[in-house]
Amino acid sequence: MSTKKKAANSDPSIAQNRKAFHDYFIEERLEGGLVLEGWEVKSLRAGKAQLRDSYVLLKGGEAFLLGLLISPLNSASTHVEPDPTRIRKLLLHEEEIARLVGAVERKGYSVIALSMYWKRGRAKVELGLAKGKKQHDKREAEKDRDWARDRERLMKHR
Repeated sequence: MSTKKKAANSDPSIAQNRKAFHDYFIEERLEGGLVLEGWEVKSLRAGKAQLRDSYVLLKGGEAFLLGLLISPLNSASTHVEPDPTRIRKLLLHEEEIARLVGAVERKGYSVIALSMYWKRGRAKVELGLAKGKKQHDKREAEKDRDWARDRERLMKHR
């Protein structure tokens, strides 16, 4: 029987990209791993990541994550030159990359990072195959959200 204790911070979530759901229609989701350096893992454990403007570049049969900001910890990165916005390689299966390349090149989709989380001690990224929203779509979504909130408020007071 294992006697390992749960960490104090047992929340598997590292970072969320809430702006993505405002700017895009998410058609499909998939999970990928990340190639990270040691100081980056320590910073992720401390929750020092931002996904706001991150997206995936597909080049040469490989996938790379751009725009992910991992702020270095002062204590963990004294002996290395940390680059907070370096391009990080994504670990995906060949079939997944081929499907994403087809969707991006032929159908005009984008691949964006939706969230980061821990899974069995490894940092994972949830990617979304996304289609950009027009301004009127964003206004429509805002109206629907406001109406749902008002409706809940009205039902609660009855």
